[in-house]
Amino acid sequence: MIGRTARAGRGGTRRRSGAGPVLATWTTLALSCALPAAASAEALPEALAKAYQTNPQLNAERARQRATDENVPQALAGYRPQIVASLSAGLQSVRNLLPDNTIQTGNLKPWIIGVTVTQSLFNGFRTANGVRAAELQVQSGREALRNVGQGVLLDAVTAYTNVLANQSLVEAQRSNVAFLRETLAVTQRRLNAGDVTPTDTAQAEARLNRGLADLNAAEVALAVSQATYAQVIGNAPSQLRPAEAVDRYLPKSREDAMTMAIRQHPAVMAASFDVDVASTNIRIAEGTLLPSATIQGSASKSRNNDPTLGTFAEDQASIVANVTAPIYDGGQAAAQTRQAKEITAQSRLVLDQVRNQARTAAVSAWVANEGAKITVSASESEVKAATVALQGVQREAAGGQRTTVDVLNSQADLIQAKARLIGAQRDRVIASYTLLSAIGHLDVKTLNLNTPDYLPEVHYHQVRDAWHGLRTPSGQ
Repeated sequence: MIGRTARAGRGGTRRRSGAGPVLATWTTLALSCALPAAASAEALPEALAKAYQTNPQLNAERARQRATDENVPQALAGYRPQIVASLSAGLQSVRNLLPDNTIQTGNLKPWIIGVTVTQSLFNGFRTANGVRAAELQVQSGREALRNVGQGVLLDAVTAYTNVLANQSLVEAQRSNVAFLRETLAVTQRRLNAGDVTPTDTAQAEARLNRGLADLNAAEVALAVSQATYAQVIGNAPSQLRPAEAVDRYLPKSREDAMTMAIRQHPAVMAASFDVDVASTNIRIAEGTLLPSATIQGSASKSRNNDPTLGTFAEDQASIVANVTAPIYDGGQAAAQTRQAKEITAQSRLVLDQVRNQARTAAVSAWVANEGAKITVSASESEVKAATVALQGVQREAAGGQRTTVDVLNSQADLIQAKARLIGAQRDRVIASYTLLSAIGHLDVKTLNLNTPDYLPEVHYHQVRDAWHGLRTPSGQ
């Protein structure tokens, strides 16, 4: 699986063969790093699989979803009987005055034990609507979980490509420093020979110090990106392989991207389920205005230790049907119903807003991805031209037609072009994954990652019809 992904990705970004060894870009750097320790090299799909398994943010969201699943058995409890057992015992002191003016006293130790079973027969359809609302909350939570999963995977892609880009920048800056050191050495030898002035040496030394500062900045950025990588993916980066775009999974046109986003993005799906939850809550609130009926059965046994003072034992059993109808509750139910209707209207407006945001995000991601392709191509051409220019300036400087500062400026142009190319290649990969996320397809199944997909419905079915049990299920 990972091998297929890597092979397909290598054809995604085309490089010009004329650039030669100057293009110290991701492929060259990653391969040079991977050769000494190929066994420990980590590709982007492997990093994504680790993040999917171990990321704390994603695991916390999964735990939240499992807690949401428990709303369904709580709602289903309204269909089931409620059984309560009671036991009371105590010490009672009694002093009775009898008709013949005699006094009777005693210390009693009465006790009573009983059990009561209550079954709801009708409660204004509140149980049925409560179950419906809980199931819709589960559906909404699953989409929210999917959305968080997309965000974590996109963060992992960003962290991975940032490390790769910063590694390439460090290597480019090291190459630049080596070039500037050699240029300074040559300039000093020519100064000793009287071919150049001290100004040329000072210029070369200044550029070297600037190069050292740029190298330090690149190393700092690399350390920061490595720390972010460990935070998102769960382990420090080792030997990273080249990262490639995922164009094969992307829509063919901007219109397709917008359509897929407003129909399939998890944020839109979650907001749609939230509207259904709010609509169901209206019926729950209206149910409080309807009659309710229950049936209750009870049995009890009581005992007394002194039969001369009254009844020695008493056994009771009863079954009672109870029907209640609300007449006036001070306006509470009416206010709750109006409130539920306003919340439903709000949910529909939020759904429209989320759809607009999804559409905008899809357009932005599409345009950014297309622009990233052009930027990479232009940057490759820039590096190629800057390389040719540097070589020409060096030859002309050797013939006395160019000065040292011309060589230094040409080298600065080349290193800046390389930095732009490295950034463009990083942005190209991130843009493709961002577009995949914008249409709601950045997931384990689409990317064919070598990791089991987390299935929230497994836990849901484990707890939905559970009548008892305090331990959480093992299936997570």
